[in-house]
Amino acid sequence: MHHDRIHARKPTHDLERWSTGTIESIDERDGHCVVTVLAADGETVELTVTFAIRELVLSRLDIDDGASPTGERVWYRKRGG
Repeated sequence: MHHDRIHARKPTHDLERWSTGTIESIDERDGHCVVTVLAADGETVELTVTFAIRELVLSRLDIDDGASPTGERVWYRKRGG
């Protein structure tokens, strides 16, 4: 399984390779985490990441414990992108 990349904070390297968007949903599928992001251009993007990455991203978002991450800004890269 190839995994995509996602950050809760603005990356400090290769900025031109990253896109920004807002989280629409976070689900589980086939033993992986799927983060659906609304891209800046209005396109919906599904990102497949590990549960460890999901937890890391959620811990770095500026939200209260247990609060929904929906609408929070993230930086992402699709595998190979």
